Amino acid sequence: MNINNPFIVLGSTGSIGLQAIDVAKKNNIPVLALSANKNTDIIEKQARELNVKACAMADGEAAKDLKIKLADTGIKVYHGAEGICEMIADSDAEMVLNSIIGEAGLLPTLATIRSDKKLALANKESLVVAGETVMAEASSRGIDIVPVDSEHCAIHQCLKCGKRNEVKKIILTASGGPFYGRTRDELSDVTIKEVLAHPTWNMGAKITVDSATLMNKGFEIIEAMHLFGVSADDIDVVVHRESIIHSMVEYIDNSIIAQMSVPDMRFCIQYALSYPDRTDAVSAPLSLASVGTLSFGKPDRKTFSLLESAFYAAKCGGALPAVLNAANEVAVDKFLKGRIRFNDITDSVNEVTSRMDNAKTLHSLDDILLADREARVVAEELLSSK
Repeated sequence: MNINNPFIVLGSTGSIGLQAIDVAKKNNIPVLALSANKNTDIIEKQARELNVKACAMADGEAAKDLKIKLADTGIKVYHGAEGICEMIADSDAEMVLNSIIGEAGLLPTLATIRSDKKLALANKESLVVAGETVMAEASSRGIDIVPVDSEHCAIHQCLKCGKRNEVKKIILTASGGPFYGRTRDELSDVTIKEVLAHPTWNMGAKITVDSATLMNKGFEIIEAMHLFGVSADDIDVVVHRESIIHSMVEYIDNSIIAQMSVPDMRFCIQYALSYPDRTDAVSAPLSLASVGTLSFGKPDRKTFSLLESAFYAAKCGGALPAVLNAANEVAVDKFLKGRIRFNDITDSVNEVTSRMDNAKTLHSLDDILLADREARVVAEELLSSK
């Protein structure tokens, strides 16, 4: 893909979406279409500034509001989840950057593949929920999926240093979140403000909570399995507090290839948009002398047991990863609204996953989506008494 070829930004008002637009401006890349959930003020400003052809709002009322706001333009406004997929199919863009949060990003991912567009994937839940389906469709159509997550972007680069049959292990690095080294008891009364105080990355609220519980790293295990065709047993996690090494690949000769850069998601976004080429940097250079020391440690799988649950779900497969994700989405939403405590996230997700263990036998997309809905109901019921 030429770096100047137009693309679509899904989730344009979120953290990754905003940075993607920054990258687009700095590289003079045309943006043809945008999507968001409810924030019409930001997307209206983006639509006018970028002179896009279309916008889509997941929320129906927000779509009506945006249509009124853009009435003096020729910008077409789509509404609802179906509208986002329709906008993708209608667009002449060559690539779609999907940074929608949560399971809501799955259908747009499939719509991108089915419309024969390249996919820059920042929505890891697409692969967590239905990785087999997504990768099978991409393979059958010859569609490139270039990961935007910093860890998978790193692995994507490290894998170019050897043949696939020479790969021994994928090593995902984790910052450890704001609570690395604490015990479960010490986490019982942490505040939302404390949870959102990530030590190295500036991210959206949901993914920051997932980083604090290590659920995000668990999802990245499942994502890596599907993206790179490895088993869960071939993936390891190491805590790297400085977030300079973004992930590594170990080869059969025991050499380890690492990708390093300053923690700036704009690099990952630009890499995905320009792949297979590289372009001049939008992020700052890395000075190892200034960093000084790089540290590594083991994650505490007892305190942060969602990481262990993710490994289990990854090995079982079927709809169990979708159940894990659905329960987590419900719990994190309630935590951010102040309705449950931090440890309730882990406890409820583990409980829902345990109750619905038979979901590992379900493999069709319809069954997976049904399991997703059931898990949300079970999680809501479980947390209603909190």
